[in-house]
Amino acid sequence: MRLSDRDIQAAIKDGRIGIDPMPDDACFGSFSVDVSLGNKFVKIKKKEEQEQSYVYLTSKMMMESFHDIFTREVTVKDHENVIINPGQFLLGMTRERIKIPNYLVGWLDGRSSLARVGLMVHMTAHAIDPGFDGHITFEFFNAGRLPLVLNPGMRIGAISFEMLSSPCMRPYGSKPGAKYQGQETPCVASVLAG
Repeated sequence: MRLSDRDIQAAIKDGRIGIDPMPDDACFGSFSVDVSLGNKFVKIKKKEEQEQSYVYLTSKMMMESFHDIFTREVTVKDHENVIINPGQFLLGMTRERIKIPNYLVGWLDGRSSLARVGLMVHMTAHAIDPGFDGHITFEFFNAGRLPLVLNPGMRIGAISFEMLSSPCMRPYGSKPGAKYQGQETPCVASVLAG
């Protein structure tokens, strides 16, 4: 059962769900809360930016050196922007730090208005595990025909929360190798190392 806006607001108010900074009233939908875009991104390097050119990726490369060879981290100021071109992939993250208790699962969805111009906010990872605490990574892809300008602080997606049948026995943060727990930047190396 998904939580209603009333239940989400009550859970935030009494600390069961953590969202920092606290969303204002305009961020609440009937069963979700909007999240905004942070300032940190991971871009895939262009071929000319790489020390050598590759025609394919092996699983060994993905696990050991993808981050160093193929990506670069970018931090933009609030008044700046990031442009994502058609066919381009980019990692970003929420401005908000999200904390979920062990009896809820979070679901990340993109905003319909952005999807209609071709912006995908997650490729496959839209479940947020019970016990997660950190900034959520976006897996942006521009499936449209025009470059899209992304501004830190813009409302970029929404999270809804679903009640589990009982609290889970292994919340995300208690698992060995919980590589995203407490994340402050979008991370590629740990994504591919596990």
